[in-house]
Amino acid sequence: MLWGVSFDATPLSGVVVEFLKTAGRLPGRRVHLDLGYDIKADKGAFFRPYRDEAGLLPDWVTLDRVEGVEEIRGYDRPFVERVLREVVQRGDETLRPEIDRIAGELAARIVATWERRGVTMVAVENGTLPENLTYTEALYRAIDRYGARHRLGRFVFWRDHDLMWQSEPGIAKYGRFPYPGVPAPRNSPHIHYFALHEQAKARTLEWVPGLRNIDVLPNAFAIAPARIDERNAGFRREHGIPGDVPLLARITRIIPQKRLDRDLHLLALLPDAWLFVAGDVEEAPAEHARLVALAEKLGVRDRVVFGGWLTPYDTAVPGRYSVRDLLAHATVVSFLTSYDYESYGNPVSEAIASGTPYITSGYELYDVVYGGFRAPVLDIRARDLPDAAFAREVAGLITDEGKRAEVVRANSELGRARFGTPVVDDLVDRLYPPPMGAGTRLSVVLPVYNEAANLPEVLRTLHDQRDGDGPLDHGSYEVVLVDNNSTDDTVAIARGFAAAHPDLALHVIHEPEQGVSCARRAGMDFAAARSRNRPDTDPGERFYLVSADADCRVDAHWLSELFTAMETSKAAIGVCDYYYDPAHFTGRPRLWDAIQRTLRCRAVTFSLFGGFPDGKGFAVERDAYERAGGIEIFYQLQDGKFVNHLSDDWDFGIKVASGGDAITYAPRSRVEINPRRVDHAIDEVIAGRAYGSDGIIVMRDIRPAAPAVAADLTEAEAKQAWEFSIKDFTPKNTILPVLLTPALLEDDAVIAFFGADLAGRLARRIAEIRDEMRVVDFTPIHAYKTPSYRLYFEFADELFACLRRHVGEDIGVPPPLPPCLAEVPPGRFAEFVRYYCEDRESGEAHNYFGNGGVF
Repeated sequence: MLWGVSFDATPLSGVVVEFLKTAGRLPGRRVHLDLGYDIKADKGAFFRPYRDEAGLLPDWVTLDRVEGVEEIRGYDRPFVERVLREVVQRGDETLRPEIDRIAGELAARIVATWERRGVTMVAVENGTLPENLTYTEALYRAIDRYGARHRLGRFVFWRDHDLMWQSEPGIAKYGRFPYPGVPAPRNSPHIHYFALHEQAKARTLEWVPGLRNIDVLPNAFAIAPARIDERNAGFRREHGIPGDVPLLARITRIIPQKRLDRDLHLLALLPDAWLFVAGDVEEAPAEHARLVALAEKLGVRDRVVFGGWLTPYDTAVPGRYSVRDLLAHATVVSFLTSYDYESYGNPVSEAIASGTPYITSGYELYDVVYGGFRAPVLDIRARDLPDAAFAREVAGLITDEGKRAEVVRANSELGRARFGTPVVDDLVDRLYPPPMGAGTRLSVVLPVYNEAANLPEVLRTLHDQRDGDGPLDHGSYEVVLVDNNSTDDTVAIARGFAAAHPDLALHVIHEPEQGVSCARRAGMDFAAARSRNRPDTDPGERFYLVSADADCRVDAHWLSELFTAMETSKAAIGVCDYYYDPAHFTGRPRLWDAIQRTLRCRAVTFSLFGGFPDGKGFAVERDAYERAGGIEIFYQLQDGKFVNHLSDDWDFGIKVASGGDAITYAPRSRVEINPRRVDHAIDEVIAGRAYGSDGIIVMRDIRPAAPAVAADLTEAEAKQAWEFSIKDFTPKNTILPVLLTPALLEDDAVIAFFGADLAGRLARRIAEIRDEMRVVDFTPIHAYKTPSYRLYFEFADELFACLRRHVGEDIGVPPPLPPCLAEVPPGRFAEFVRYYCEDRESGEAHNYFGNGGVF
């Protein structure tokens, strides 16, 4: 259950609207909202029972409040006002003991209410604004107590819309920086903080330098034009507004700070226009009366409609109207507000999202939030009220349909990128992911970038998984698709597939940092976090994170065989078998032979050592994943810019193996590799540049721009491709496993592979090299190359003899040594090999080994 608490103490405001949007993104939860009447004293609703407020909210929201607050001795409106005046504004600490006592009793009542409701998540809106620091202190205590009691993680979503420096700073209502009387945000294992924009985040961190777990979460809006339809067609008629006049819409609280007087003065300069004000005239009756009197004085009273509250969400109820219904009929939206009162300005976003032009005052944070959008802006630092020049600018907008259309187009495009709902959904879903079914044992993570062509078939193979003779239970696994900034129809295809196949859970999340490493990590972190919240599960039951590739197809029993291998072996990582469709290589026997020889070597060594994970298909047990620190992202320079290193899967396997966890090979869990990896990189494979050169590992886009030419390699090309492939393969798959886990050289099967003499000499040499490198952590990708390459050169002939003996005579002999090593005296061979293999400095060894192992 989601418990929301708003410190705004009004039935509808920007704060409440944003709570509704957040709550609506969390399906499957009961939603209870405390409007904060028992918190904020200046709204005149302290302890007032709810009346008809529920009619303003969706029917899936239940209005609620903490029980028994009014029974706490000394906690009333005068006390709250006194604390604000004496403690916050004047710095007088006399009331601190009483604040502490009341906060303790409040915290107990909050926890008791949450216990009765079965709360699992809390959303706090504006809790840092110190209108009532006693309640804020009580809330922090309740969160710590409740979270510890129920062993909850970050179950609190704490968002501040207004802060001391964003709400009437000119009168120092909340004191001066660093606000000694204000309860500052504090680090808690149960709270994630959100600021509306980067400036608010930066100021918060300036105030609380050590604050962790704070992100920027802009207010979000669905970018879709507001339309006049059959249901809302009578809006103007019912409010007495002629159908052919320009209509200015103002969506606001009717309070002095919102400066509606500016709208009335502007209306007086626009003789044909009307103004509709959507807001509660009862909140500040004196202000409403003042505005009515001003409208009469200016001669515009007959063109002003005070229409009361409109619902902040689309409604289907006849005769009931929403903000979007108003925007469908409006010509422009007005936001001529105070300079130092607004922290965001939701009406501007609502206008942009609904395809309505807007006008605004240049309030303090306007450029921070809406810099780059197109609109007439009243410079209120230079002129307090609209003048003839500003009125002409507005008139030019409301009378020129073509100009309005161009403004709407430009603003909608920018709005979609700035605060479209996907921007916020991704962050909310990742931090507060949807619950996972109790029977789910595997999350298949699928990083994608512009894979619209392959995705339907890939998703089909994931959906059609089998277990024995029947289908695999879709409740036992799910798919997490991580979109990595696709510009094609990838996301639409994924969502369409999910809608057409509701029997299989498919989650779509977004990773903004480009790179498959980042996308894989984002998906695995998302799944790991959600798996912790599966209901009614055995604590000893293992959960698996599974990597798949968006351009490869998996066999029908891929997942069940991988699951069985992991459950049987209890290994930390399970590695799949890979193959190509031989039909694709018909007529290319030399290329096919090179591929098959590499895969045969792989099958032998992986069966022996367990192998290393490849993103095309592997599983990792969740606890082992978290123990290793998850997928680690390494960076390197490419064309003068830092980019993700491409071997996150290998790096991860190295970390797990070097930490003492086992890796198992699941030969019956099979993945068919997309041949484009060969077809469109064959020139690089032949030249040993498949993953870059000179110590820089890169991967170019191998999406085919044209069909592959089905030509075979020449004998010379085939020999060169094989040599680069086997040079890449051998150090990684025969040396690296025992380099990371020397105890393997005492295993009977490993001794049988190497022979007792070679196994003993390898063990001694590895010990020497590890001692030499004891000040170097050789688990990252580049660092492991030096020792494994050195051992390759020193034992190449014997290693190839092992491969010939166990794989086949066609493995042949080691490729020729680099010419520079041919001149080295035999007695100094190992010494000069070491210099050569320091490819972190020269890149020579990288070029020799070529990283050509795309087979």
